[in-house]
Amino acid sequence: MALSRRLFVLSATALAASGGTATASALAAPPPPSDSRSRIPVGPDDTEAELVRKASQVRPTARQVAWQKLERTAFLHFGVNTFTGLEWGTGDEDPNVFQPTGLDTDQWARALRDGGFKLAILTVKHHDGFVLYPSRYTNHTVAYSSWRAGEGDVLRSFADSMRRYGLKVGVYLSPADENQYLHGVYANGSTRTTRTIPTLVDGDDRTPDAFYTLDATDYGAHMLNTLYEVLTEYGPIDEVWFDGAQGRIPPGHVEDYDWDSWYTLVRSLAPDAAIAVTGPDVRWVGNEGGTAREDEWSVLPVKEEQYGRTDWALSYDTPDEGSRSALVSAQPNTDYLQWWPAECDVSIHDGWFYHPDQVPKGVEELIDIYFGSVGRNSVLLLNVPPDTDGLLAAPDVARLREFRERVDRELPEDLARGARTAVSPGRVTVDLGTEQAVDRVRLAEDIGRYGQQVEAFVVEAYVDGGWTEVTRAGTIGASRILLLAAPVRARRWRIRVTAARDAVKIAEFGLYRSRV
Repeated sequence: MALSRRLFVLSATALAASGGTATASALAAPPPPSDSRSRIPVGPDDTEAELVRKASQVRPTARQVAWQKLERTAFLHFGVNTFTGLEWGTGDEDPNVFQPTGLDTDQWARALRDGGFKLAILTVKHHDGFVLYPSRYTNHTVAYSSWRAGEGDVLRSFADSMRRYGLKVGVYLSPADENQYLHGVYANGSTRTTRTIPTLVDGDDRTPDAFYTLDATDYGAHMLNTLYEVLTEYGPIDEVWFDGAQGRIPPGHVEDYDWDSWYTLVRSLAPDAAIAVTGPDVRWVGNEGGTAREDEWSVLPVKEEQYGRTDWALSYDTPDEGSRSALVSAQPNTDYLQWWPAECDVSIHDGWFYHPDQVPKGVEELIDIYFGSVGRNSVLLLNVPPDTDGLLAAPDVARLREFRERVDRELPEDLARGARTAVSPGRVTVDLGTEQAVDRVRLAEDIGRYGQQVEAFVVEAYVDGGWTEVTRAGTIGASRILLLAAPVRARRWRIRVTAARDAVKIAEFGLYRSRV
């Protein structure tokens, strides 16, 4: 079996005996991932040791494990802004401005597949409220454009194309809605009452399998009905992406979002979908540059706010979100320790929507983003906006292909695949059989069963009769990629964990020589 797919258990007691730090004992055979272990309550009297012990017990759900394995996902910002040149719409656009006469979502899917992406998220509704499918609940939609005689449905075409080319399907519905504000629905001061979802309308021929009674404001109910359409009429949805935008509405006007009801409906209709980034499954990394922290933890202290919204106990842009000291400093504001991995969003252009004067980022910048996101225990979300014809621009398509080719050259054949291995206290040693030059090291923990435990480690090579340190770092998690300053030639390599919270299980120890 290939080395990079073998599992190496480093027990906490053995690690401590070897001079590293850890909690008291090795884990027993762990159960499969489950929602019940994805968050653990924190109390005001918890000591630092108790906080660390609880953090060591947090495990991702099956949907979070599946999401983390995607590594590269894509965003497609598309809507009326594509045609008005705005980044943030106004809500009073004439739907007829939306005219993607050359729409080809198969072209999108091919370009993303060839770029190495596994999932794509479409902006089904941005802050302006324009909807890319013919919704029953708003007139600000493709059905009110002359494009395709009012019969167009971008979401249908998008979902079908992505699945046809082997990509998973994600949807972004902005909680903000300036069109609904103009119609007196959004931020109208309405109270939460029990609503029946879906709310059938005149001429509605649907016969739902079930109706849901959920608490919501007037606008919250509108969002629930929109979510119901999207999640029941367009096939399996793999990610539902929310942000926390309020829209450009007058001071003093606010909409308290019905997060608990929205989450409940998503869980009921799309139980395998990850809810991001204002959601319990995935968090925003804290910037729009596509780069994670040097040591990115997936177990974070969180608090529960506004109708069940998962929020940071520390600020979203705190340089350290999950270390021992962070757990302690966050404790006064912490309700739970939660598995909440990071998604790194960034656009291939300067803007999120297409602008003809903008050019794509260069390959060097994209590869730096890749190592700063996927290489730091995060998932990359790269925005590639369709143009006014409804196509991904030729320079963007070429850059996506070049990006994948560069990743493949950076991490070609794993030299450790099939190599002999040995596990001893706090160490995994690899014997390549012959000396090999290595300048890339890829590591992963078995997060699904053992969580994220490594706090510090070194990678060493056996050179000139002794073990020599070639690099060191802090966290590992689901994916850590380390770039060596220069190739190192050695037959024997090892990872030595020097600090951990509990038993460590190394799922991948890959060694590469880049071809760049």
